[in-house]
Amino acid sequence: MRFVDRVEAGQQLAELLKPFRDENPLVLALPRGGVPVGYEVARILSAPLDVIVVRKLGAPMQPELGLGAIAEGGAMWVDSWLLRELDVSPKQLEGIAQREAAELERRVALYRGGRPLPTIEGRTVIVVDDGVATGGTVRAALRALREHHPKRVILAVPVIAAGTAIALRREVDDLICVFAPEDFYAVGAWYDEFSQTTDAEVKSLLDAAHEASLHGRPAPATPAPPAADPDEVSIPCAGGSLEGLLHIPRAAHGLVIFAHGSGSGRHSPRNQHVARVLRDAGLATLLLDLLTLEEERVDEVTGHLRFDIEFLARRLITATRWAAQRPDTAHLPIGYFGASTGAGAALVAAAQIPDLVHAIVSRGGRPDLAGAKSLAIVKAPTLLIVGGRDEEVLQLNRQAMALLQVQHRLVVVPGATHLFEEPGTLDAVARLAAGWFSQHLVPGALEARA
Repeated sequence: MRFVDRVEAGQQLAELLKPFRDENPLVLALPRGGVPVGYEVARILSAPLDVIVVRKLGAPMQPELGLGAIAEGGAMWVDSWLLRELDVSPKQLEGIAQREAAELERRVALYRGGRPLPTIEGRTVIVVDDGVATGGTVRAALRALREHHPKRVILAVPVIAAGTAIALRREVDDLICVFAPEDFYAVGAWYDEFSQTTDAEVKSLLDAAHEASLHGRPAPATPAPPAADPDEVSIPCAGGSLEGLLHIPRAAHGLVIFAHGSGSGRHSPRNQHVARVLRDAGLATLLLDLLTLEEERVDEVTGHLRFDIEFLARRLITATRWAAQRPDTAHLPIGYFGASTGAGAALVAAAQIPDLVHAIVSRGGRPDLAGAKSLAIVKAPTLLIVGGRDEEVLQLNRQAMALLQVQHRLVVVPGATHLFEEPGTLDAVARLAAGWFSQHLVPGALEARA
């Protein structure tokens, strides 16, 4: 129940949309990630392809959190609950909308190259994106479309959160999807390859579709990208070996080691999704089990090893030194991404090897388990991310934060529980982590700390 990439997702979606082919539909994709999906849909249905440009309205101080969205033509949708939760004033919202409107107009001009929006009135329009979590950008797009009086509006996406699908069905004439899971996590969790689509890729696909339409011929198939598989690695340690998945993208500028409190760390879909986002940002990733296979079997019964912070920290230090000596990663500055008790272990390890660890991100972690002594001597800039509904862990993070003497930040993701299973919340975690590591695992930041 995963797609290889957006091309395959578009092909599967197009099969479900074939009953609409005789209606001479217009396919409008949401850039950027929706365009590769929409290209396949339009190609297979022999339909014209264009975009409806939408921009998320990011919250003040937390731009990765969407307050709503604005679409070309000025249509806007906002999350009233989130506005109240974050105490965003009308003046602040207006300023955010004005900034995003300028970027929106830039993208309209870039993607269409001066071509006008195709005629929508009286037509069946298929709106395509690569996936929908909360539906904010989609709602803005639908509002913009309704102003052009289409005959029918079909929302078509490869994957959509089940709850969001129920809500959006009331706003369209039909909703077509391949998957509508209850346990959604994030859009990228449903793709093996989910790298960021560039402006150049969007324009190339739109130009190819437009050229084919002008000459009445099918659009060319999208070439398949080469597969990039991670290396399965075994790291020697006292008592056996630690299993991991090491993925080094081209021109990586840092390495992030994942620390989890149990041996399932490298298989965690949440960690794998975050790792994909980090790789898209130019970071190598090492998804790691801190327990050997035999230790994991024992811990499933006793549960004591996942709470042995000193033990987990020693294992993490072993993996860090291994990476620091490996020829293809020795040049990369290292950061830690810790979840649950793994966050406590990451802070203890960072305190003990400050010359090797340069940034830390905790997701729903227990930094308090690192202890006051370690927290006070951590040198790596630390980002703590906690769900707004994870109240007990949030309080523990605030207590731990008061002990940190290094640059740090606490970000609360509204509406998220401990595992960040709510639609869009894990995407917010991934973007926050990518931003933090990209800021601190670069030569300028490292020189400033030296």
